[in-house]
Amino acid sequence: MPPRQPQHDATRRLVPSLAGRIHLVEQGTGPLVLLVHGFPEFWYSWRHQLPVLAAAGYRAVAVDVRGYGRSSRPTATDAYRMTELVADNVAVAHALGERSAVIVGHDWGSTIAAHCALLRPDVFRAVGMLGVPYAPPGGPKPSTVFASTGGDEEFYVSYFQQPGRAEAEIEPDVRGRPAGRLLRGAVRRHHACSGRPGTVLRESGRHPARPVPHRPAARPAG
Repeated sequence: MPPRQPQHDATRRLVPSLAGRIHLVEQGTGPLVLLVHGFPEFWYSWRHQLPVLAAAGYRAVAVDVRGYGRSSRPTATDAYRMTELVADNVAVAHALGERSAVIVGHDWGSTIAAHCALLRPDVFRAVGMLGVPYAPPGGPKPSTVFASTGGDEEFYVSYFQQPGRAEAEIEPDVRGRPAGRLLRGAVRRHHACSGRPGTVLRESGRHPARPVPHRPAARPAG
């Protein structure tokens, strides 16, 4: 492991990619560790890992995957194929002046990270996967697996795979719709698993830094 380094402030920037731009937050210096979030998240999911990795002597970079946060949001469905997502992460590494990186993913980001290592081993020398294991080709279709997941409740991935349904149900009345309950439940689970407040970013590039609001997790009674 690299020697422990002094703490660095986190900064944000936009880098070019095939999608147009990828927004990222970085902290520290040393070997590059690229962090890829899941659904429905963005770089902020890695706010606790960024300073820890930086203190351990790594250049920790958390991206907004295309379609999320401040990254570009192409309208074409084909723009979200796995090969395009892999190309974005390669573009990020190259834009940062790095020839290789370790890539770590969580949830859907685990699948992206695995394919980055499979398709571009010349760039991604190691991979970490959190929450979702590697699934080799073959076996049942993901849609079949999703349909049997979640028990009596509809699995959220299946819900959002139905064109137009979420847009029709969330926007008119978030509070009283199934999607509203789904998203509120996800937020509650997020806060229950959260720890200390996120790092305050300093300004880098075009976007001024602002603290991200955070509500500490409630302590159990008794």
